[in-house]
Order: sequence, then C-alpha cells, then structure tokens
Amino acid sequence: MSTLTVIRHGQASFLAENYDKLSAMGERQARLLGEYWVARGARFDAVTYGPCERQIRTGEIVADAFREAGAPWPEPVIDPDFDEFPAEAVVRRFLPELCARYPDLAATVARFQAEGDRGVKRRLFDRVLREVSQRWLSGEASAPDIPTWQDFCHRIAAAVDRAKERCPKSSHAAVFTSGGPTAATARLALSLGYESTLELTWSPKNASFSEFLFTADRFSLHTFNATPHLDDPQLITYR
Repeated sequence: MSTLTVIRHGQASFLAENYDKLSAMGERQARLLGEYWVARGARFDAVTYGPCERQIRTGEIVADAFREAGAPWPEPVIDPDFDEFPAEAVVRRFLPELCARYPDLAATVARFQAEGDRGVKRRLFDRVLREVSQRWLSGEASAPDIPTWQDFCHRIAAAVDRAKERCPKSSHAAVFTSGGPTAATARLALSLGYESTLELTWSPKNASFSEFLFTADRFSLHTFNATPHLDDPQLITYR
C-alpha cells in the first residue's frame, strides 16, 4: 500500500497586488511543516507541485528543510492540472449578473468594497466567493469558455491518477496544491457528490496535509486537514 499526501499551500497574499505570492505567515507555515516532517523521519519517493507560485513555493520551502537536514528530496514534477479551480475567472465573469439578480449579494459586495478592516474584508470576500461558486456549480451561472465545477473535479481525478502512477509500489508521494484540489481528491476516496465536494473546499487550512492510502484498486482517506506542525492557534489561517 502506498500513501499520497496532498498539501494545501501556505497563506497567500490576500488583497496584495500579487495574491499568488506566499505571505510571511505562509512562508513560516511551510517551514514548520518541513521541519515537522524532518523531525519525524518522513520520506517522499515522488513529489508533484501544482503550477501556481504559492503551490511551488510551499513545496520549495519544505524541500529546503529536508535538504538542510541532509534528507533526500525527489526532483519535483509540475502538473498544471493541480491548479486551483478558476475562482477568479468565475467571480469576474458572473458576479455582475448575479448582483443584478440578487440584492443581498450586491449589498455584500458593496460592504466588501467599503470595508477597511482586513479581517472583516476577508470574511465578506469568502461569503461572495461561496455564493458565486455555488451558483456556478448549479449551472445558474455558466459560460462556454469557463469549465464547470464538474469539469474541475474530473481534471483533478486525472491528475491524481498520474501522481499515483509516479509513485512506486509501497512508497510515499506528495502533491503541493490548493484547497479545491484537496477537496476533489477527498471526493475520490469518499464518493462525495459535487455539491458536498464544493462545500469541503472551504475547509482545508493553509499548509495543512491530507493523507490517502492506495493500491491498484483502492483509494481511501487516512487523514484530512491535519496541522500538527501549527501548534499556535495564531498560525491557523484559511486564506
């Protein structure tokens, strides 16, 4: 039996010009993850990074912790299919028309734009993202050039198959990705519906890891959204 560990990236730079860059907190979270694994003698036989800067950088920081300790780290493979679901495109395309239909959503957007407190602003943004994403999933908001949520889940399923193929028998592989792909991987193990999978997307903490056990004909969830390396509550973030 082999293990596939799926890692969500460290905290990104919310509201910054380049969201995709890890924040100082995100860098610290990734470093603590690497040190935690090194201290416990963890090993990885195959490593995959998603294509985003925040995903790759999280993997690089963990790799640095391994190399500094003299522990081996495989040459990573970058798989573009482990990218996050197209949240930015979905919001940019569908938000105006949905605000025109739903006054409550428009009011939340107006509050977000006027709010000065970053914590409140983050919560308002999450509320907007969740509602727009749910209406996209249902098919109420759609466009020919934007993949569906179902398309995204199928993309992740194919990427997981490739990651498993790169993993030798009875070995350990790691994938550095985001919250959406983490939930979509859990869908494969738990036979979740698409709506439940989208809801699970909001759960993974930054720099958390989820472990899946697999053989040629079995794929099961072992650990989900674990953060034993983040022992200070102030290190726990979701965005």
